[in-house]
Amino acid sequence: MLTNFQTRILKTISSGGRDGSAGCVHQGKSKLAALMGDEFFTTIAGKVVLDFGCGEGAEAIEMAQRGASRVIGIDIREDVLQVAKARALDARVQDTCVFATSTKELADLVVSVDAFEHFADPAEILRIMNTLLRPSGEVLISFGPTWYHPLGGHLFSVFPWAHLIFSEEALIRWRSTFKTDGATRFGEVAGGLNQISVAKFEALVAASPFKFAALELVPIKRLRRLHNSLTREFTTAVVRCRLVKRS
Repeated sequence: MLTNFQTRILKTISSGGRDGSAGCVHQGKSKLAALMGDEFFTTIAGKVVLDFGCGEGAEAIEMAQRGASRVIGIDIREDVLQVAKARALDARVQDTCVFATSTKELADLVVSVDAFEHFADPAEILRIMNTLLRPSGEVLISFGPTWYHPLGGHLFSVFPWAHLIFSEEALIRWRSTFKTDGATRFGEVAGGLNQISVAKFEALVAASPFKFAALELVPIKRLRRLHNSLTREFTTAVVRCRLVKRS
């Protein structure tokens, strides 16, 4: 009964799906520069880079255009890889920028942008990254929103924190009124949502072959004054870090 009631509320307050993530905030700008800093392009110069969760390849192609000697974009979705390959061809970087579902090629640098909240098994992703990274290499990660962010539910963020107020069952049932892929859990929707929080990410790294060389929690601009160690789960916009192998 509660699920039915919540589903009716969701249908009433929303005329359809909305993606609560800030996917368009970097439109017309370099997402890599905005999230990683301008010095990022100096870091990748002449290096072999793996882009984990590359999607349609925009960032991988930009890295190939801006100094990386080779870029391998990794994603498990064949449909987005086909788009990425076509984009690389159009950008004339197909010789230095390739895309695949997996690789055995070792890299100097592993990059993951706006993907860690979508990985079905982020702990396994860290283990794979470790096997593909040269001993002196680094992992650069930037992702968000995390689960307790006001829009951490992405599509399910009908309004701020809606994904925390309504049950998963009600939200999935509401989604089924305009999506027909048969998803029954957050992790089964297109792209997947693993409900990762800041604390969960820290715990994942602590249990991984890596350690933090740097960790920055970028606050939501409007909530900057409220951002502290107690409120960070609800006021962090972006998690940004540099990982190195444990000695």
